[in-house]
Amino acid sequence: AAALGLLPLGKTQSPESLLDIAARKVAEKWPFQQVEERFERIPEPVQRRIVYWSFPRSEREICMYSSFNTGAEDLTTAGGTA
Repeated sequence: AAALGLLPLGKTQSPESLLDIAARKVAEKWPFQQVEERFERIPEPVQRRIVYWSFPRSEREICMYSSFNTGAEDLTTAGGTA
């Protein structure tokens, strides 16, 4: 059964919704900011799904766009003495 890709008994997989498919395709093509600027009214559920699919999936991409630097140390080292 595993070779055929079947799920164990009791486990079902629902098909992907049209909303998710469309949101993923939009997120692949345009940054969310451009979507907001281009279209006047985007329903809240649609916005949430586009944002969800816009978020990077791979650890490498997440690390590339993330920063653990809060900026507090820049203030103390930039000569900000009182």
